[in-house]
Amino acid sequence: MLQSTPAETEKLPPASAWMPLLAKYREPRFSRSLGEIGITLVPFLLLWGAAWWALSVSVWLSLAICIPAAGFLVRLFAIQHDCGHGSLFKQKWLNDWTGRALGILTVTPYDVWRKAHALHHASSGNLDNRTVGAIHTLSVAEYNALSKFDRLKYRLFRNPITLFVVGPAFVFLLQNRLPVEFWKGGWRYWVSAMGTNAGIAVISGILIFAMGLGQFLIVYLTITIVAATIGVWLFYVQHQFEDTHWAKSGEWQRDDAALYGSSHYTLPGALRWITANIGIHHVHHLNSRIPFYRLPQVLKDHPVLENVKKLSFWQSLSCINLHLWDEQSQKLVPFSRARQFRLATN
Repeated sequence: MLQSTPAETEKLPPASAWMPLLAKYREPRFSRSLGEIGITLVPFLLLWGAAWWALSVSVWLSLAICIPAAGFLVRLFAIQHDCGHGSLFKQKWLNDWTGRALGILTVTPYDVWRKAHALHHASSGNLDNRTVGAIHTLSVAEYNALSKFDRLKYRLFRNPITLFVVGPAFVFLLQNRLPVEFWKGGWRYWVSAMGTNAGIAVISGILIFAMGLGQFLIVYLTITIVAATIGVWLFYVQHQFEDTHWAKSGEWQRDDAALYGSSHYTLPGALRWITANIGIHHVHHLNSRIPFYRLPQVLKDHPVLENVKKLSFWQSLSCINLHLWDEQSQKLVPFSRARQFRLATN
């Protein structure tokens, strides 16, 4: 897997030095932010309508149109993501209400997600603080200490079918309907979840009245589930790659975890656009207040960041087979490494 070499790493300023260097990219541009919403939302709505119309011709044609529509929904989620970081607009209220409105389309309660995602940024790569908002990952030693039944449960959870087929549908369609991670977190999270549910119900009711239940479900569920799967895959490869970075609390540094524990996922131009540059994830974690449309400029101005934790699409497919953190090799490894360790110590 292509990653930053020791020579390249030596050329880098310390991870902690990047915050002041990146501060100048934080300023959002109102017209650009508004334009990005427009060029994403309008095609999404048009494709949604086209998928509905195509049902009168062929279900397969409709399903084919649902795929690019799902791509635009992923981009809307990425824009909502920037709102959660306060990076799309200067005004907090405008970020928040834009994020809440988009949350109805992305079936994601904005305030609940924003809190969980903030915890992810605050603890990413910390072995002693694996909190909500991240994909559950065990170390080799922790896995081997489990009972056979618990090891089976973890293996089932890390199975690609669970992670990328069942899991996304469950999280976005069902789990997001309640503030599961913040049951006792206060009224704000309940209002966020219930308000999003109400918005979904109103829009769904109108569309069901216009389309009929069957046609609505074909288009709505296809677009939502495909988008959810793409989103979970992106989140997975942004942190679950071989040479990622984990450390115990005493050694863990936020900036090191941001720079070396987040991938630079290099996608073809069209996919990079539809995912709103979220593949430049190492820069995003270094400074989450940078608007997504300014991330490429960071790489242009600081080319030394280009090859840090670089991961191509084809290389990313091998990440599916990585399941455990090996503290000895400081790498994410497959389940076979745990078995080798057990045999070696017995």
